[in-house]
Amino acid sequence: MFRNLRFFLPAVLFCAAAAVAVAADEKKANDTKDAWKVSGQLEEACSCDSACPCWFDSKPTRMQCSGGFALFFQKGKYGGVPLDGLAVAFMGQSPMNKAMMESIGDWDFVNIYIDEKANPAQRKALEAIARSTMPPAAPPERTKVQYVPITRRIEGSEHTTMIGSVGSFSGHLTPGGMGGTSKIVNPPGADPMHREYQQGRTTRQTYTDAGQKWDWSNSNYMYGTFETDSVEYGKFNAAMTQMMEKMKKEKKQ
Repeated sequence: MFRNLRFFLPAVLFCAAAAVAVAADEKKANDTKDAWKVSGQLEEACSCDSACPCWFDSKPTRMQCSGGFALFFQKGKYGGVPLDGLAVAFMGQSPMNKAMMESIGDWDFVNIYIDEKANPAQRKALEAIARSTMPPAAPPERTKVQYVPITRRIEGSEHTTMIGSVGSFSGHLTPGGMGGTSKIVNPPGADPMHREYQQGRTTRQTYTDAGQKWDWSNSNYMYGTFETDSVEYGKFNAAMTQMMEKMKKEKKQ
């Protein structure tokens, strides 16, 4: 599993850049006001050809990986704050001609979108979960939080996700060679939200925020379900921190 540690760079850098959040996950996992648990569906799309090479530490298809994902919480709770039926989304772009994993922390931009129908307590909770589970891909000055409607429409095999008036993507799953749909399990860059997902292609993806004007088709689309919590992410982040320390020691030898 750990034969090629560079595959785990995004998670490692996540731990380094979010050390305070990691410590909070570890120390407050049993603190009811900070503990969280969510389950729901992942909708994801980007500019790369299907399947996205970025999850395997390869360079993006179009020189940059431009895209993101939305998390639709079927059930969720942050401390005593209910999150059922709410959503959060992440959109970003990696630097030119660099693999997603090697460039975590230096992306061109990252926008975190919080479901605008959430009340103030829910907005705060959604942002906390977003920052605990999404990689800090861009520096703080290139990371923004916005409140917009985040909705989804499912018509037959077509899933369409809408992020306010700035972005949308629709996609469908790819049939597998042995029947059913194509599935990827435990890719090298996986965190608990991405431990398993079904692979597909976009029908169209557009985005007009952060100075961008994307309009892709027949690109990477992913769909998955998840059930995770602050305890699991605390353990995941702690394991990645240990790996980072091991890598540092090996590099000095």
